[in-house]
Amino acid sequence: MSDAGETGGGDADDRGIKEGVERSSGDPRVLFAMNAVLSALLASTVVWGLDFLGAAAYSLRNVATLTLIVFAVTYAVVLR
Repeated sequence: MSDAGETGGGDADDRGIKEGVERSSGDPRVLFAMNAVLSALLASTVVWGLDFLGAAAYSLRNVATLTLIVFAVTYAVVLR
């Protein structure tokens, strides 16, 4: 059984996030801020895990570097 709102073509799903961001009337600074915060949280968690395994030291430099990498990749893949 399918929901009444579902369509066979999936037009809403085919548009993707890029078109949704382009058509959005929201402030893009909010997206940048959310991306920065979530990138920092992910980077901190990954570096902590690597420190726990003994593969890398948990330092501000390592967290900041990974944060910038994750932020840049996310921006390039999703928003451009």
